[in-house]
Amino acid sequence: MGILDIFKRKDMSSEIKNYLERGAVVLDVRTKMEWDEGHSDGAMHIVLNLIPLKIDELKALKKPVIAVCKSGGRSAQATQFLTKEGLDVINGGPWQNVDQYL
Repeated sequence: MGILDIFKRKDMSSEIKNYLERGAVVLDVRTKMEWDEGHSDGAMHIVLNLIPLKIDELKALKKPVIAVCKSGGRSAQATQFLTKEGLDVINGGPWQNVDQYL
């Protein structure tokens, strides 16, 4: 692996498809304004900074989670937090990455 490999975007399509087949919840962590501009049908909307307050609700779902946002940064933060909380979660990146498979 070269130094530039760390900057390459990983193709998440197979992992996203796998999680969706397993009944994953799509968790959109964008702001309400961003959500209102467009989102995936059936996605759950919890703004990033409110996730710690909703952790019990997410755990109660007993489902894998695909975190999404506008570009992948906030969903990466959500993924890191939720993983530490014991959830089975992947960073889906921009919400359109997942939307195309719904």
